[in-house]
Amino acid sequence: MRESQRRKRTRAYVCIGSNMGDRAGYLLLAVRAMLNGGLPISRLSSVYETEPVDLREQPEFLNMVAELRGTLPSPEELLAHLLEIERLLGRQRGPIQRGPRTVDLDLLLYDDVEISSDFLTLPHPRLHLRRFVLAPLAEIAPRARHPTLKRTAAQLLAEVCDAARVEVWPKREIVPPSIDVYPHSRG
Repeated sequence: MRESQRRKRTRAYVCIGSNMGDRAGYLLLAVRAMLNGGLPISRLSSVYETEPVDLREQPEFLNMVAELRGTLPSPEELLAHLLEIERLLGRQRGPIQRGPRTVDLDLLLYDDVEISSDFLTLPHPRLHLRRFVLAPLAEIAPRARHPTLKRTAAQLLAEVCDAARVEVWPKREIVPPSIDVYPHSRG
């Protein structure tokens, strides 16, 4: 049996963000690259406009969350794939950490997997502290459970202390809110 056939069906969540150039265009390109790379996106949240959190003197972000459901690569392989998409879309990691970027793809959750390595930490170490991540995650997966904190996305959003502005982006939609990307796949 091939390695890909042994992989189990799984669910993961990826936060997609941009605050440089055509922010909405970069979100769309990231989603397209994920699909073209064989990642099974099952749902997308609304797009949210958010103020920067750590480095406040930079443009506002557009953020959304994608749910991946199906046969996925390992968490490490998935992260490597996401980092390659960032690179292809012009992401440059410079001396300013958490500064402006064309695109940012963060692996938030991968089933109930917990990993702590130099390459990957799951669940994402700041997931529970960031309103700009929790709002779109709770929109499409309110019952997604943080495996370490044993709290759902909806509970974490209700409890988060982050007061940064996070609003559904009204200017235009890339994809209608909470769309099922593959509605024909339902049995």
